[in-house]
This record gives sequence, structure tokens and C-alpha cells, in this order.
Amino acid sequence: MATETSDLLAAAAPPTIAVVRGVADDQLHLPTPCRDYSVRDLLNHLFEVVVNFRDLAAKRPVTWAEKQDFLTDDWRSRFEVETERLIAAWADPTSLEGVSPGMGMPQTMVGGMVLLDFTVHGWDLAVATGRPYAPAPQATVALQQLTEELGPTARQMGVFAEPVPTGPAVPDLDRLLGLTGRDPRWTAVG
Repeated sequence: MATETSDLLAAAAPPTIAVVRGVADDQLHLPTPCRDYSVRDLLNHLFEVVVNFRDLAAKRPVTWAEKQDFLTDDWRSRFEVETERLIAAWADPTSLEGVSPGMGMPQTMVGGMVLLDFTVHGWDLAVATGRPYAPAPQATVALQQLTEELGPTARQMGVFAEPVPTGPAVPDLDRLLGLTGRDPRWTAVG
């Protein structure tokens, strides 16, 4: 069985997994478009997102306070395995029912949030490490409305920066990045 959320996650997974697999150990210290996050910090955050949102799909409580270092042993392969588990968790139709006990918002929105993190942080890591990144087009289109809805609260909480104007004739990914406060032209050197 599958849901729209699991289908979108399954489409978004390969490009992000490819970026994660390509990160070299000597790139872990590099800056990213996420202020105050190095590549290592962002990889740990993305790992935490994948693990916690799997539990949120099952409506189990999660904790964000522990800052675990996920980059041990064969972390690149483990990231792929954890991502497959995330997709499977959101394939259960009950994962989209009701309100999230841990987040206080509709489960459908929680599923969209993990897709957003997965897609945008895939780009963050790609540009920080010089890797190619072509996200699933259906994911970037689906995330536009969610990002506009979440925008005011996310900016108030410091999760998004102020929107970056991108214009009407830009690719969907650039528009999505702009809505999250990212400059699609960001580079590690300025």
C-alpha cells in the first residue's frame, strides 16, 4: 500500500541519497546555506529528521533535544536504510489521519514537512559540497503551497528566513528555495 506522501518521499529520496552518499569526509566542515550549520551539522539534522518523522508517522512521541552524532560506522548506507523505513512508515494510510500528538498539526502537514526537509536539505548539502542535485519535480511543485502556508510561523520560529524574491520565470526548485529564505544562487564562496 502507498499514500501520496510515501510516493512523493520515494520520488524525492534517490537524489538526496545520492548527495549524502557523495559527501566526502573532508567536506564535513564546510558551510551550508543553513546559517550556523556545517555539512556535518546538517547531515546529523537530516538524519534526525528521517528517524523522528518515521516515529511521527506512527504517532509516537519524539525528542528533538538530544543532538546525537549519526555519522558513525557506515552512516551513508544507514541513511539510505533509514530513509526506506521513513517511506514505509508514511505508506500506511493511517499515518495521514488526524492530528499529530507530537506536533499539534494535521498528520498530512507533518508528512509534507518531512518531504520539505528532505528536498530542501538535499539541495543545501549538494550546493555546499559541489554535488549535482535534481529533485523530484512532483515534490517541488507539491511543496510550494505547504511552504507558503508554513512560512509565517516558520519565519517567526527562525526556521525560515525572509523570502528571497525569485521571479515568475525561475525553476520550481528556485521558487521553493526562495520561499524558505534561501538564495538559489548561494555558493560556499560567497
